[in-house]
Amino acid sequence: MPRPGTTALVILLPAAEPVLAAARRTAPELVRPGLPAHVTALYPFLPAPEVTDEVLDAVRALAAAAAPVGVPLTELVTAPGFSAIPVPALQAIADAVCARWPDVPPYGGRFGPAPDAHLTVAMGGTDADLERVAAEVRPLLPLAARAEALHLVALDDQGWETRLTAPFGA
Repeated sequence: MPRPGTTALVILLPAAEPVLAAARRTAPELVRPGLPAHVTALYPFLPAPEVTDEVLDAVRALAAAAAPVGVPLTELVTAPGFSAIPVPALQAIADAVCARWPDVPPYGGRFGPAPDAHLTVAMGGTDADLERVAAEVRPLLPLAARAEALHLVALDDQGWETRLTAPFGA
């Protein structure tokens, strides 16, 4: 469980909110609270005290170099303890973020240096729990989303808070 002071770089996908709403109705304990539908570019990012003006400028520059992109959400994949929608359209942006901060391994290095870009739908639970979630989510797909910005979010005592929105600009 993340602690206050944890930060992340994420790409919000508001069009995917119905997917998370369906998962919450089915198994609320399996849906991470506090952040809207998103693809993680880098988590955990730097500890909040290390997010300097220089870091914020680097995030802005990365975002400015990327173009807004249409994001097709077409399939739900399920593995033990995990359901997600692959988002290959955002892989290049996630890879660029990870390349900019090579000393900050995504997910603490648990999934290698360049994990597949994805929208997490549910985490934990039994296979039966995840199958119930899948039965509610799959009929909602495909969805068309649009990625327009890179967001720096930080966890504080109240929950996740947006600290920077850097629009894509290329």
